[in-house]
Amino acid sequence: MSSVPVTTWSLEQTSPADLLPAAAPDGDVRIVRAEVPSPEFSRFLYTSVGGDIRWTDRLGWTYARWREYLEEAGVETWVAYVRGTPAGYVELEPQDEGVVEIAYFGLVPAFRGRRIGGHLLAYGTARAWDLAERRPERTPTKRVWLHTCSKDGEHAMANYQRRGFKLFDTRVELEPDVTTPGPWPGAYPA
Repeated sequence: MSSVPVTTWSLEQTSPADLLPAAAPDGDVRIVRAEVPSPEFSRFLYTSVGGDIRWTDRLGWTYARWREYLEEAGVETWVAYVRGTPAGYVELEPQDEGVVEIAYFGLVPAFRGRRIGGHLLAYGTARAWDLAERRPERTPTKRVWLHTCSKDGEHAMANYQRRGFKLFDTRVELEPDVTTPGPWPGAYPA
């Protein structure tokens, strides 16, 4: 199997004041927390958002592994809906000492380019900052971080920076050149 160089950028905010808002998109867009851990729903979001950009690290997860992850203290999934249809999500993963990682963020391909991403990212980041208010057992958030890479959408890095995230690390590694897993052939125009 051939390999390709992949650049990964890590970005962070170290204060809630770092968060820059985004304009709300037009239309009926709602963001709701998925309060009941559902491996089926989380896997649906993961494959629907990441299928065309080579998200593959969780494809081998078993049902039990998904459930275990989702039931970890503080993991939250916030879903953007457009007129009742899931359009994207942001997944928050609390870590030690008041750190929250935005583990996954993105939109289903059919909903990209509609100004939903900036709004969802700003909303999800705000929820990372106030996570301890919903989870009193957690240390108040002191830092929110995420990573993006050269496989992600072309506007990802700019969106993160427009929301106030600052670059703190860059790495280039060789990864297997895998075929995009889906969502399925012919689902979206190339």
